[in-house]
Amino acid sequence: MEHRITQVVKIKDLKIGGNNPVVVQTMWKDRLSGGDLTKTIVKIDALAAMGCGVLRFAVPDLTTAEVLGELAQTVSMPLTADIHFDYKIALRCMDFPIAKIRINPGNIGGKDKTRALLEKASANNIPIRIGVNAGSLPADLREKADIKPAMALVKAAEREVSIFKEFGFTQYMVSMKASGIADTIEANRIFSERSDVPLHLGVTEAGPLAAGVAASTAALATLLKEGIGDTIRVSLSDTMENEIIAGREIIRAAAEMADSQAVRQNRLKVSGVKIVSCPRCGRYGFDTHGFTNRWMPKLYAMNKDITVAVMGCEVNGPVEAKNADLGITGAGDKVLIFRQGKIIKTISADEADFAFEEELSKL
Repeated sequence: MEHRITQVVKIKDLKIGGNNPVVVQTMWKDRLSGGDLTKTIVKIDALAAMGCGVLRFAVPDLTTAEVLGELAQTVSMPLTADIHFDYKIALRCMDFPIAKIRINPGNIGGKDKTRALLEKASANNIPIRIGVNAGSLPADLREKADIKPAMALVKAAEREVSIFKEFGFTQYMVSMKASGIADTIEANRIFSERSDVPLHLGVTEAGPLAAGVAASTAALATLLKEGIGDTIRVSLSDTMENEIIAGREIIRAAAEMADSQAVRQNRLKVSGVKIVSCPRCGRYGFDTHGFTNRWMPKLYAMNKDITVAVMGCEVNGPVEAKNADLGITGAGDKVLIFRQGKIIKTISADEADFAFEEELSKL
């Protein structure tokens, strides 16, 4: 399938769509409460360092809207207000420097309410995501969803798009999420063939870490390699950090599979550290699991385009990971640190973290 260049939508200074790189998003996992927001701000900055481009917050009431508004005035990360049922909450959010609003056409209300949203969004230069979910479709499309779920998602999205067009609103994107992999792929393929609106991709309710990453990779990597999708969120029953890491790695996987060089070079670019690690077995001389878990947050937060290898033994150590910019492995009762397959240090296990950090700082 030939990649169709989508329109460009600006979320603060971030460009979504066109030939811009695919952006990774996540969603705040807890209730947003008032008071001292220092810890929240520190967490947001850490998520940004790991590669999160946009952060979404559930806003179920006006009190939360006030807190999110205060937060949006403090952080540089583009924040999205996720609104269901009450359009007045979205209107209040737009009194603040909220970067984007997400509405659900299945429950946001009729055309008059949508018009009020679009008028204020247009006046404040705030883009909107039309977020269609298989579990909350408009009432008249629910029966259709039992027969052709992908088409029901597309119809719901196209119906809302037509309202946006009627009122002359152009700064929007669409998402059509289902828990089924095939339905997610089909809906986004169909919509992409019919429209140049930017697409936010995701598999909703994907599950816990392993199951959720598997389902999301199957759907999102398939679409991204075809040039479909402009921003993604991996929805996991797990941490925000793991959602971001999974999103980055899905983009990497899609880049390796993509047929189009233009898609690989322009859209599927992920900067930062790439981690290569072995699964560990009975031969291991080095605790790859513990070391990787300790170092993964710091490595993913580094702004260095390097490959780091964490290997378990001499079998899959320096030779198998010879292309790594920096690697570490075990051999007998010693730990080896290597670059490009060449051993540069032999140390004890107690010295591993210090020596690794020292060599990492040189890259």
